[in-house]
Amino acid sequence: MYRARDRVDNEEWVARLTRAADGLDLDTEARSNAVDLFLSNVPDEERSKPAVAAASLYAGALIAGEERSQGSVAAAMDVTRLSVQTRWKELLADSGFRPPEW
Repeated sequence: MYRARDRVDNEEWVARLTRAADGLDLDTEARSNAVDLFLSNVPDEERSKPAVAAASLYAGALIAGEERSQGSVAAAMDVTRLSVQTRWKELLADSGFRPPEW
């Protein structure tokens, strides 16, 4: 869980997630999931934030049943597909979800 202050401190990243979700045509639930996942797992290092945000968007869409490809999410967030691929399962597990095994 995150504090309200975390949302304020990461307003730029929330805006980036929202813009990427617009580009991917994701609904409100997927967007909310992505923001919650990101804010609950914000890394300390600034350089890690783009990858965590992209993984959060991918995982948030999965949770909402709105699958998007890792490549399309990566492109929307301007990161590599590998950044999404290596982080999304751990992100889900750390947030209390059981990642799929496919």
